[in-house]
Amino acid sequence: MFGPLGFQELLLILGIALLIFGPRKLPEIGRTIGRGMGEFRRATNELKRTIEHEVDVEDRHQHNQTALPAKGSSASSQTATSEPSTTSPVTDDSSPETT
Repeated sequence: MFGPLGFQELLLILGIALLIFGPRKLPEIGRTIGRGMGEFRRATNELKRTIEHEVDVEDRHQHNQTALPAKGSSASSQTATSEPSTTSPVTDDSSPETT
């Protein structure tokens, strides 16, 4: 739960803190440390969300940049390579001829 610190080490640290700061200051110090840790956690989460958002925006931008020229170049290459049709118009030979 507390990493490499065991129960005995935590009791020793709390006992020394109680001797140094006294019983009246110790709860105030605990609250201050708790608020600081909460604020740090919120700031870290906000930074994480901001970075993820910026990476997502950049990925979308790169995807759009690579997708748009590919579509545009294929359309322009089709029109450039297509030549007008030189075949004669198709006639309907299935109808009987009237002469």
